[in-house]
Amino acid sequence: MLIKDTKFIKSAASKEGFLDGGRMEIAVAGKSNVGKSSFINMLVNRNHAARVSNTPGRTRLVNYFDVLTDKGEFVLTDLPGYGFAKVSKEEKANWGKLMEGYFETVGNVRVFVLIDIRHGPSYDDIGLIEYLYFKAVPFYIVANKSDKLSRSQIQKAKKEIAATLKTGDANIIVVSSLKKTGREDVLDVVERLMTESLEVESGELKVESGELKVEK
Repeated sequence: MLIKDTKFIKSAASKEGFLDGGRMEIAVAGKSNVGKSSFINMLVNRNHAARVSNTPGRTRLVNYFDVLTDKGEFVLTDLPGYGFAKVSKEEKANWGKLMEGYFETVGNVRVFVLIDIRHGPSYDDIGLIEYLYFKAVPFYIVANKSDKLSRSQIQKAKKEIAATLKTGDANIIVVSSLKKTGREDVLDVVERLMTESLEVESGELKVESGELKVEK
């Protein structure tokens, strides 16, 4: 799939500012400093589509981008990072309310959950994944920063992540935003999701595929 253009739509600080969810939406979620902005920039092949900050926990808004591809359009959503220890309890509570409002409002959404492949899923990562499973929101695990590991270490890390999340390691997409590896694997998933979304809208697809389930 070819990304033709990416345009910033808007930022939202509350439920009132969220998009109506009419188009297929792909949201990117992850801990602060996991490389969400760099991942988004790699995905759309732009250097500054999403702002990269050296200060973890800085992004506290839901940022929307319109992405035009040779297969159609979709909305790419950058969700606020979570799990940064230096923010206050009030800020953490506000993040939780913002995210609950987002997932209650949006309809046709899939989520890429970024984790640091070197450390595996954190407590906050697992909490988000269990929430997505509870809400029946389809999601994919994107293991970032693979450039920090050897090939054998990557395979070992994938198996450990899969065991923690109780899913097959084939359901984990390994990327390096820094080295720009794994981009085509992510785009293949996006293309498949766009096709499935169109089939759902036309009534041709009865069962949603591509969902990772976490057994409790």
